[in-house]
Amino acid sequence: MDVLFLIIVLSFLPISELRGGIPYAIYHGTPWFVAYPLCAALNALVAPVCWLFLGTAHKLLLKWEWYNRFFKRFIEKARAKLAGGVEKWGWFGVSLFVAVPLPMTGAWTGTLGAWVLGLSKWKTMLAVIVGVLIAGAIVTSVVVFGVEALRFFLKE
Repeated sequence: MDVLFLIIVLSFLPISELRGGIPYAIYHGTPWFVAYPLCAALNALVAPVCWLFLGTAHKLLLKWEWYNRFFKRFIEKARAKLAGGVEKWGWFGVSLFVAVPLPMTGAWTGTLGAWVLGLSKWKTMLAVIVGVLIAGAIVTSVVVFGVEALRFFLKE
């Protein structure tokens, strides 16, 4: 499978996002200064795509019982994770939530949580973009410095 295609898929999927796209890209020879903006831009596209889905297809899919049950459970988890931070920190809280490159945090959950909490679409998208840029910088730094540290220690 084409490396660029997998970088795109990994950067956009909810389970991997930047935590998957950037390391994969760098591992396969993409320079960090190309991998970071490419993966961050792809991951930032999650916010408008997610918002579009929630405004259209989601309403149709709610008629299916299995989807309705799954989505309610997912919503409750997202609300529980995001509500305290948003109440305390506002839009900065959404950015911080997205910026932490851990499982179940990121652009998908941040956008969904902001939607559930009734936050503004445009402010949410801006907060998600800021969070994605921070998360991308963190992941890129860890990968680049981690690879350099391995090279250093394996030389000796």
